[in-house]
Amino acid sequence: MDDAQGKTTAIEIDGLSVSTDRDIRIASLRYFDHAGRFAAAVREAVGRALPEPLRAFQVGSAAQGSYVILAWRSPTETLLLSGDRAAFDELERQLAAAPDGCMVNQTGGIAILRVRGEKAGDLLLRLGAATAIPSLGEARSGRLAELQVLTACLAPREFLLLVERVHANHLLEWIGATAADL
Repeated sequence: MDDAQGKTTAIEIDGLSVSTDRDIRIASLRYFDHAGRFAAAVREAVGRALPEPLRAFQVGSAAQGSYVILAWRSPTETLLLSGDRAAFDELERQLAAAPDGCMVNQTGGIAILRVRGEKAGDLLLRLGAATAIPSLGEARSGRLAELQVLTACLAPREFLLLVERVHANHLLEWIGATAADL
């Protein structure tokens, strides 16, 4: 499917679905100490500690729209995704006073592509290195289609690709060309 400007917004072929997810709010949680006071504030607000290296998980129910995804990005950064705008705003308010870290709203700067289906793994292998493809419960950073992408896997045969928004259309076009050969 294309949008009004002719840019690809979704790809559907047998065994593969790729779509942009514009309803999710995204923040970068940046901190000095994975076990420090900011991390404790996140744990209190979300109900779970920051993820360990290369891990990702979801708290809450996506079906009900009230959930938070935490995906490890580096030793001092975790990405937070939420489908609930009010909960996201409340979390941002709660963490504003937390010492040793900060929550930086990246909703306008990071795009999310949702890749689903039995051919999802094959597609990602063609786009980048096997080491950049996470197993269930993991988040891995690597190069896909010559771009730096954080890929998280929270459900079997489903991946979230987080890429700088300015590069999202390039990635979608590359995925479209690659999917045509699957």
